[in-house]
Amino acid sequence: MRIMALAALLLVSGAAQAMQRPDIPPMSDEELRANLKGGEEIEGRVDGDMNGDGDIDTAWIVRGEDSRSLYVSFAVRGEYDLYHEPAGRLDLDAYPLGPADMTVGKGVLVVKDLTGGTTAVSATYRFRGEKAQARMRLIGLDATLYSRTYAHDGAEMSWNLLTGDVVATKMKLVGSGENATYDKSAVKRFRRPVETVYMESTPNAEETLDMAMKGK
Repeated sequence: MRIMALAALLLVSGAAQAMQRPDIPPMSDEELRANLKGGEEIEGRVDGDMNGDGDIDTAWIVRGEDSRSLYVSFAVRGEYDLYHEPAGRLDLDAYPLGPADMTVGKGVLVVKDLTGGTTAVSATYRFRGEKAQARMRLIGLDATLYSRTYAHDGAEMSWNLLTGDVVATKMKLVGSGENATYDKSAVKRFRRPVETVYMESTPNAEETLDMAMKGK
C-alpha cells in the first residue's frame, strides 16, 4: 500500500509541475511578417527545439529582391513572462535554384540550399543552439559542386566541426549523354582544428569546398 501511495504522490507531483510549465507557442506567421521590408517575403519556416530546452524555437528565411537571410529565434522562459529571443542570422545566396529545405531533428537545424546555374552548388548546413546563450553554432557543413548537364568534373566535401574531420572527394565525369555519371573514387581525408563557429560567421560553402579540395 505504501508503494502505491508513493507512486500516486509522484504522479500528482508530476502533473502539478506540468501544469506550472505552460507551453510557449511557436512564433506566428504574423510575427514573422511584422518585420518584413518592402518587397520581402517569407521563403519558408520550420519550428522545433534547437537548443535542447524542450521548448519550440523557430527558423525562417526572408527573401527580398537582392537579399536572402536565415533567422533563428529561441523560445525563452523569463522570470515573469514567455517570449522569443533572436539567436542567429545568416546571409544566404540571394538567387537560389529553389526554396531551401529546412528540418529540425534531435536538436539540430538542417538547412539544404541549392544555388548557381548550369554549374550548381548544393550546400547542407547543420546548426545547434547553445544552452548557455541565445546563439546558433555551426556543427557541420557539406557542399557539392557539379554540372547539372554533366559538362565537367565536380567535387564534394563533408566537414564535421565537432571533430574537425573533413572528407573531400573529386567527382570525375565519366561517360556522356544519358550514360554520363560521376566517379567518386578519389577520396581524401584530413582534419582541421576544432573551433567554434557561430551562425553569423558561417563560411561560404563554395569557398570552403575549394579549400577542402586543396587539403586545407
